[in-house]
Amino acid sequence: MTEKFTKEISRMRRIEGQARGITKMMEEDRYCIDILQQFSAIEAALRSTKLKILEIHTNHCVEEALTSGDKADQKEKIAELISLFSKMGK
Repeated sequence: MTEKFTKEISRMRRIEGQARGITKMMEEDRYCIDILQQFSAIEAALRSTKLKILEIHTNHCVEEALTSGDKADQKEKIAELISLFSKMGK
């Protein structure tokens, strides 16, 4: 396991457990509002983890490209970010 993702892997495992919990709630025919609240909790956890991964990417991969002086790598990293933000905005 890579060291830079250790906390995020733990977060994803917790989210995975939350998803299993929602499935169980649905199987048990629990109250819909309770189920929907759990979906909101998962969405918030995913959003937080996604932003942390973006921060790691920016602080490692993008920063490395910018300081390397490699124009092709710099353009590639910028294009990746633009593409990502475009997809996230939909």
